[in-house]
Amino acid sequence: MSRTRWRFGLAATAFLVTAGLMPAPAHAEDTADYAITVDPAAKGAKIDDTMYGVFFEDINRAADGGLYAELVQNRSFEYSTDDNRSYTPLTSWTVDGTGQVVNDDGRLNARNRNYLSLAAGSTVTNAGYNTGVHVEEGKKYDFSVWVRAESGTTLTVSLQDADGGLATARQVAAKGGWAKYKATFTATRTSSNGRLTVASSAAAALDMVSLFPRDTYKHQANGLRKDLAEKIAALQPGFVRFPGGCLVNTGSMEDYSEASGYQRKRSYQWKDTIGPVEERATNSNFWGYNQSYGLGYYEYFRLSEDIGAMPLPVVPALVTGCGQNQAVDDEVLLKRHIQDTLDLIEFANGPVTSTWGKKRARMGHPKPFHLTHIEVGNEENLPVEFFARFKEFRAAIAAKYPDITVISNSGPDDAGSTFDTAWQLNKDAKVDMVDEHYYNSPQWFLQNNDRYDSYDRSGPKVFLGEYASWGNAFKNGLTEAAFMTGLERNADVVKLASYAPLFANEDYVQWQPDLVWFNNHASWNSANYEVQKLFMTNVGDRVVPSTATGTPSLTGPIAGAVGLSTWATTAAYDDVKVTDADGNSLLSDDFSGDASKWTHTGAGSWSVQDGQYVQTDVAAENTMVSAGDTNWHDYDLQVKATKKSGKEGFLVAFGVKDTGNYYWWNLGGWNNTQSAVEQAVDGGKSTLISKAGSVETGRAYDIDIKVRGRQVTLYLDGQEWGSFTDDKPAEPFRQVVTKDKKSGDLIVKVVNAQSTAARTAIDLGGAKVASKARVTTLTADPNAVNSETETPVAPVTSTFDGVAGRFTYTFPENSVTFLRIKQR
Repeated sequence: MSRTRWRFGLAATAFLVTAGLMPAPAHAEDTADYAITVDPAAKGAKIDDTMYGVFFEDINRAADGGLYAELVQNRSFEYSTDDNRSYTPLTSWTVDGTGQVVNDDGRLNARNRNYLSLAAGSTVTNAGYNTGVHVEEGKKYDFSVWVRAESGTTLTVSLQDADGGLATARQVAAKGGWAKYKATFTATRTSSNGRLTVASSAAAALDMVSLFPRDTYKHQANGLRKDLAEKIAALQPGFVRFPGGCLVNTGSMEDYSEASGYQRKRSYQWKDTIGPVEERATNSNFWGYNQSYGLGYYEYFRLSEDIGAMPLPVVPALVTGCGQNQAVDDEVLLKRHIQDTLDLIEFANGPVTSTWGKKRARMGHPKPFHLTHIEVGNEENLPVEFFARFKEFRAAIAAKYPDITVISNSGPDDAGSTFDTAWQLNKDAKVDMVDEHYYNSPQWFLQNNDRYDSYDRSGPKVFLGEYASWGNAFKNGLTEAAFMTGLERNADVVKLASYAPLFANEDYVQWQPDLVWFNNHASWNSANYEVQKLFMTNVGDRVVPSTATGTPSLTGPIAGAVGLSTWATTAAYDDVKVTDADGNSLLSDDFSGDASKWTHTGAGSWSVQDGQYVQTDVAAENTMVSAGDTNWHDYDLQVKATKKSGKEGFLVAFGVKDTGNYYWWNLGGWNNTQSAVEQAVDGGKSTLISKAGSVETGRAYDIDIKVRGRQVTLYLDGQEWGSFTDDKPAEPFRQVVTKDKKSGDLIVKVVNAQSTAARTAIDLGGAKVASKARVTTLTADPNAVNSETETPVAPVTSTFDGVAGRFTYTFPENSVTFLRIKQR
């Protein structure tokens, strides 16, 4: 996950139809004609069982307060301002009486630094996650706490909400040095607003205050929240990629020890996350909270095994990303991380007689986990520095474990200089597999179904480790489905693919869209989840070659007004001129008077100062002002821009239709490290062209953008910076056919991402088939979004009786349809 793109993730949805690139929406009764021709005698690409999987990253409180079923927040009093400026060691706790968090030699152990010193007669209450501690009537809950009470104490432990008790209170007698004490509750009522209270009759030290539901997923010791784990299992994923994401390649690469000063902001390092939970290190989560590591590598491996998926861990390569972009130059540290990676493989696969295999066995799993793939690094923006380190990891792994597939990556975007450099390095070094990541507009996914058609069949294979369109509406799922037909068609190149991210707690969101949403008492599938599940549970073993007719498209010129904006930066603009192709003036503003020609639709604060139009709020993001006519086309836009202060450069927009639909030249974006032209479609952005580069503070830049038809040429200080032609059709009708070896079924998968039914002549190429097909259909309003209370996007199964060698089927508007056809 790239933090530099987080700012675009807050757009709710993206619209499928953009001017000139797709047919205009038709009435529901309208029908378009298509044809699909299948060649069952030809052999398409083999599809691996591991084709589709899931990516778990602790983002949006996906672990603590999510998949990890612990009900007590900040159970070991380790929250810190390092995690979040608002945190204290008593965050989520309320003390009645006298109690303070202590960090001294009386602690439970060296890695668990803090504990609570509670005075006689005092109580401490935990607020849980979301609205509180959730319990269900009749269910059992296991309480535990570590206590040090030299003179002895009686702890009274209770569960209650505003309406009274939720279970019979329990008393625990404790005396002596640190020891673990337990009790069990049976809930007498259901509540999502519970509080856990511990009262002490005498002075005592408390740590690791815990409450777990007895009813967890498969293994109680694994401690996974049942409904969330079941949603993963229902996808039948081929692999589980973990633990990140930006967690892997950000922060310090040091360990958690006295020698390093107990670094809190560290990269995710697997050895911190195994062994007894009270001895696991705490860490600052990149996404702005704390991670306890109660859910760690052992639990990830167990989850993967439980759901029949291949584990695919990601380890740091000592080059930070996600906006940090630093290469760690420390040979000793590099060798330590390489050894840690070798130890990880031994932990997963080694015999019980090995050092790390023995540790696995002691945790309860003597059998190996059968690790076959491991990824080094995540979205590094410094490809040369990353690859130098990657080669050292790969060499060490190959020398000891030659059967392990070592996966590299191509940076955080689908194109650009970082992507190109990384791919060339991977090709030259004959890397086995390269991880690509991208988050783009729905239109991009419709336009790029053929992305992998031209990839080198003899080069590195592709792991599409993170992808999504910007939004959780059904229209987003539709365009992702259209794209996935291209992934399957190219299954000889694309070997693994996973939507990202997996989970989001609705009250702790750092990134959206997300596959599964939840709170402390419920969870629900997004429209995107339903699309993923349909593909993942109907993969097939081999592609059956097929062709389809397309949708006639009318491509008009890029049209729209012009705009100015900033992002976490103050900037001044002057001498804006727009002229048509014949040189006639459409707009001229030197800001010698007011700014009445401009409409302010974004954030920030704009004013005319000393003959310039100035945006003065250094913290504001997307401060768009616009001027002109949305019907303008074939024009030149000229403007002078000067950065005054802040993190980035400036943004000059063209083709502006409204607040969510425009193009802009983002100069000095991504923390002033690169410039790019981005296209926004209802707020969802895609990068059309990008280059490395920064913007100087205080320097006036001459910007000239020439729009001709659908071609745009950009000039910076009189020199051509780049050009592009945005004329790729966003084809709404996509299909792929696969064959399931076990059942013999032909699976015809069709996406119709338009507001017109698609009457389709299907020719099965002489295949002998049964007359009935099992049909699964996803269809809904394009803007439909699933929620806790409403599920407008859900699969419907039916039977179609009209199958023959040649037959016609009408695919509904805005639909994903799978026909499973028996071969005779």
